[in-house]
Amino acid sequence: MQTKFGKVAVLMGGKSAEREISLLSGQAVLQALLNQGVDAESIDTKDDFIKKLAKFDRAFIALHGRGGEDGSIQGLLELLEIPYTGSGILGSALALDKYRTKQIWQKLGLPTPASKLVNVKSDFSQIVKQLGLPLMIKPILEGSSVGMSKVNHIDDLADAVTVAEQFNCPIIAESYVEGVEYTAVILNNQVLPMIRLETPRDFYDFTAKYSDDTATKYICPCGLSFVQENKLQDIMLQAFLAVGASNWGRVDFICDNSGEPWLLEVNTVPGMTSHSLVPMAAKQTGINFDKLVLNILTLTI
Repeated sequence: MQTKFGKVAVLMGGKSAEREISLLSGQAVLQALLNQGVDAESIDTKDDFIKKLAKFDRAFIALHGRGGEDGSIQGLLELLEIPYTGSGILGSALALDKYRTKQIWQKLGLPTPASKLVNVKSDFSQIVKQLGLPLMIKPILEGSSVGMSKVNHIDDLADAVTVAEQFNCPIIAESYVEGVEYTAVILNNQVLPMIRLETPRDFYDFTAKYSDDTATKYICPCGLSFVQENKLQDIMLQAFLAVGASNWGRVDFICDNSGEPWLLEVNTVPGMTSHSLVPMAAKQTGINFDKLVLNILTLTI
């Protein structure tokens, strides 16, 4: 029995658009903790859960999206003086906001595709003039590619923005970068071996991430030279720390056809499912799933 952690609440589910993925992550985390003798229980934050937290000594946050990655649950846990996994209030709130994350990176001279806030009343011809085509349309407070579209023709922009508006948050149009997508996993300020993502789909969308078992490919080691990967790892750690993120997370980016990196977003509570990238990168360093979960929990002490 692992007694140093006390009683651990695994927070999962919630009310965000990523609820179902969060439940899968949370169940996997819970089982890993139980496997290692940690006194852990699950709590679905969709329901009236605050009073239930009183009996717990710390929390493992497995909530994705709003309500879990936006600083709100972190603020609650700090008020209750319950140590928790992942980034603090500021890092969580900033990293979930794609637009403000990009503004910080731009101020620091870190490379990220150009973007503009848009809505259904925007002058789409002006947007295309400034950003070009194709464009990515993204709700700024959603993860897992929820509500995202790739737009190749100006005539499709209005429909893409309408889809994104369903998620009740601001929307950005972002210049599309042609190239190879990668992800960099950060664990305790160390960047793990990076993963190259390949999909035959138009982009790495929700289906490619969670249900396209045969077509989506994950390559780790990623195939870059030691010097190339080391240089990129330094940039990804800078990008992660720039928004106040800490402990563990993931930075997604694209290398264009000339090999230059373009930062896309930071995830402060990445998925922990059978399709997830953090366990994949950890495995390359000899850390199995159970040990990974315990390592993340240990960062709360």
